[in-house]
Amino acid sequence: MHPDDVVDSLDGRRALAEGPVHARARDSFFADRRDPGARLRVCRGTSCWLAGHRSESPLVPPDRAIQCAGYCDRSPVALQPDGSVKRMGSPAPLDPLPEIRSLARRAIVTERIARGDHHEFARAREAGVWRTLERALHGEPASVLQALEASGERGRGGAGFPTGAKWRHAARSPGAEKYVIANGDEGDPGSFIDRVLLESDPHAVLEGLALCAFAIGARHGIVYVRSEYPRAAERVERAIADARGAGLLGPSVSGSDFALDVRVARGEGSYVCGEETALIAALEGRRGEVRARPPYPTSQGLFGMPTVVNNVVSLATVPVILARGATFYRDYGVGKSRGTLPVQLAGNLRRGGLVEVAFGPSLRELLYDFGGGSASGRPLRAVQVGGPLGAYLPESQFDTPLDYEALAGIGALLGHGGVVAFDDAVDMARMARFAMRFCAHESCGKCTPCRIGSTRGAELIDRIMLGQERERNLRTLVDLCETMQHGSLCGLGGMTPFPVRSALEHFPEDFGAPRAH
Repeated sequence: MHPDDVVDSLDGRRALAEGPVHARARDSFFADRRDPGARLRVCRGTSCWLAGHRSESPLVPPDRAIQCAGYCDRSPVALQPDGSVKRMGSPAPLDPLPEIRSLARRAIVTERIARGDHHEFARAREAGVWRTLERALHGEPASVLQALEASGERGRGGAGFPTGAKWRHAARSPGAEKYVIANGDEGDPGSFIDRVLLESDPHAVLEGLALCAFAIGARHGIVYVRSEYPRAAERVERAIADARGAGLLGPSVSGSDFALDVRVARGEGSYVCGEETALIAALEGRRGEVRARPPYPTSQGLFGMPTVVNNVVSLATVPVILARGATFYRDYGVGKSRGTLPVQLAGNLRRGGLVEVAFGPSLRELLYDFGGGSASGRPLRAVQVGGPLGAYLPESQFDTPLDYEALAGIGALLGHGGVVAFDDAVDMARMARFAMRFCAHESCGKCTPCRIGSTRGAELIDRIMLGQERERNLRTLVDLCETMQHGSLCGLGGMTPFPVRSALEHFPEDFGAPRAH
């Protein structure tokens, strides 16, 4: 379903008047509008790029390249016209489920999918999905909010903001309507847990969304799925239909006076729409541009009404917290990082896949005990945590614990839990340029530091690699990163300096003459 149709079907309102000007504005922004139609699309995400496929090559036109197909553990891949994904050079479609392991006492997010696919309604119900919502409907919304706040869960989309605090603010905010949005558009190259959950455990995501709607007093829910995940969108749509048919969604959820209508909106090819205000703009029929905050979406979101936007993993975790108790959840993790995180291992590793861990183990444990070290047999030189905007960490920092505060303490971020490993053949100057080019390609264009800075940054790195006025260009690059970090409107431009600065700090030898390959 197109976002315009979702907007109309919710309450008939339009944020913008219809007309050719608005249509052209959207057409010029969203990649899928510029080149509609089913076609083979080649992934140029970090892992696929590392695996040897250079999507900037003349052999792959820009309109055939996507930033991530969600199979980072099995790179390089291509998204087929029928929605399946194949590894480059292989005729067989890949299994949607990656290898799944756990370092937690008991898995939370991946418990069901570790036993296989659960997108079918009957199997999901047999495994206990929707029971937590049915029990919650016999109580008060306040009890849901209290349990979530006590658990200490933080949003898994990257910001790490306490989920309970976000819901509480939306519950207190007045509005004629309220909305809950499951953000399935956070397509960080190197991350794939959203795709896996939406495809193989969609009922868990829907139950978490429904619990949020019950807690804040919302009657409308939207699952926003990025266009690169067509199978996920189809399975969520089917899951919604099955749940509605069973009376678990609709005008009287499980026979109660709680009503909830849930729809799927498909993204149209924009990474920045993973940012909540840009996502809301897209749903309102506008260009997916970010807006300044405050006001926050929890008070003025979709159509100016209180709106909770939560990541897919965050929502899928909620039923477990309510079923097993806040204390159970808080017993996992360290410090302010409670619960578990499904870490996504990709890049140059022997064993990629999902590893659900309680916060606390070191990166070294993940890379070697679970990832098996480098696939090439060469020493691991660096790792990027938190997606394409995460810092590049050298081997000397591999003993850093996996938690929000520990990573922030070394100038890194946890992000969506993606971990991409690099062996000692990597050129970190090229990776810094890759980060700048990613930002330039995905910028919404609203603020100058991100729109212009990313392009100028890539140009500066090119000159540095060619040895042109190296010291002068290095100083300019550092100054540019400072401007982007503090002057950008959202995290895309604000965090792009993280990989660039870390590459400059930890791998200065790579910013000289071009390396031979």
